[in-house]
Amino acid sequence: MSKKRMAVWIAVILFGILSNVLIFQFIQPDAEAGYKFIFTIEADQEQVYQLYYRSAQTIDWDAVYSEQTEYKSPGKEKTFTFYLPQEATYLRFDFGTEPGVHTLSDVKIGSGWDTVSLDPQRMLTGTQTFMLDTLEVRDGAIYAATNGNDSSFTFDLTAIDLQNLIVEGQRTPVLLANIGRCILLDLTLLVMMLCFRPFKELAVHILGNRKLLMNLAKNDFKTKYAGSYLGIIWAFIQPIVTVLVYWFVFEVGFRSGAVMEVPWVLWLIAGIVPWFFFSDALNGGTTSLIEYSYLVKKVVFQIDILPIVKIISALFVHIFFVAFTIFMYVINGIYPTVYALQVIYYSLCLFIFVLGLTYVTSAVIVFFRDLGQIINILLQVGIWMTPIMWDETMMGEGTRWILKVNPIYYIVNGYRESMISHVWFWENPTQLIYFWFVTVCVFALGIVMFRRLKVHFADVL
Repeated sequence: MSKKRMAVWIAVILFGILSNVLIFQFIQPDAEAGYKFIFTIEADQEQVYQLYYRSAQTIDWDAVYSEQTEYKSPGKEKTFTFYLPQEATYLRFDFGTEPGVHTLSDVKIGSGWDTVSLDPQRMLTGTQTFMLDTLEVRDGAIYAATNGNDSSFTFDLTAIDLQNLIVEGQRTPVLLANIGRCILLDLTLLVMMLCFRPFKELAVHILGNRKLLMNLAKNDFKTKYAGSYLGIIWAFIQPIVTVLVYWFVFEVGFRSGAVMEVPWVLWLIAGIVPWFFFSDALNGGTTSLIEYSYLVKKVVFQIDILPIVKIISALFVHIFFVAFTIFMYVINGIYPTVYALQVIYYSLCLFIFVLGLTYVTSAVIVFFRDLGQIINILLQVGIWMTPIMWDETMMGEGTRWILKVNPIYYIVNGYRESMISHVWFWENPTQLIYFWFVTVCVFALGIVMFRRLKVHFADVL
């Protein structure tokens, strides 16, 4: 091993150790986090239950601060979990609008994996009731008979040290999560070092051919719509029409309301703009070797740069739509802040991820042409599997992790956090480390496959 190579390894190891220490140092249980309210219920018919919550500083109950769930198993016990903010110390439980008999048992509150059981008798002490025929404790459970007039009862949790409960409940999950983050980070660095030479050679090819790369990208962008009257304007018309169609269907037709306190169409644009770039770049990069087959057959040409040509060509349109997004926000009275600069970071993330992905797909499609149709189907499904047109809070907290497995979720959510909720990218370390782990692995796989198969490209094409 050369001295330069060894120095790089030492620097990476030191960086990994420092990063691991920082993860355990700064990611601690959050005393301001929320808690969960758990109970098991049995009723004699189907019901819709609603749990309202408020703090000690508020007086009125507002439906905005409530969670709702459906009970569809008459005569059977079912356990429900409501996730509530830390300041929610007063709760009101509504039994729905249908008369019936309800039994609440095994009532708990907790955070993380830790829970504390609530004494039913203590819960009913001093409680306030509304339109209830019966509310009492039987065999360690709360028994209620309702008359169908939106019956409810309220109780408070002020005697419970919720803040300490939350911190203690989160301690073990946070520790295990930090171990997982460190493992992912260390694996990412290991993959980068094992594929250091291919990464380095690709970087040298890109820098050495940067002028040719930009010229090819500009030419590709201009010739894509050559022969049509409107020319490159078509590159911008189609995405705008797509946004207008979604706007009409969801906001006008289904009357979707504001999301994250902004109009639905603005929320949509912030999420769909990176998807347009991903879709265009993946489709173009996948067929780049086939489209430029005459260059592939030239022995002296560095074909490694061809997928990048297509991605840079798609980037021109993406830059326009980022500016268009900012313009739409401004005319609606939402001005960009310093957080909006993160769009550059998330665009870079998407560029690197889709580049690694297209090294895989462009190499495979030369031998398996059906891949192009498969990718089109996956993109059609992917736009709905990614929360672009719908709010992820529609899914339960326990199943929402399925969405986060998709690397594009990190990008879409990042654009919205940059433009709307104003969250720095390092404030979600798990998604940050996971995304770069997947990206580095995909990039390493793409480069290895491309290098091994490229000797056969000219023969097949």
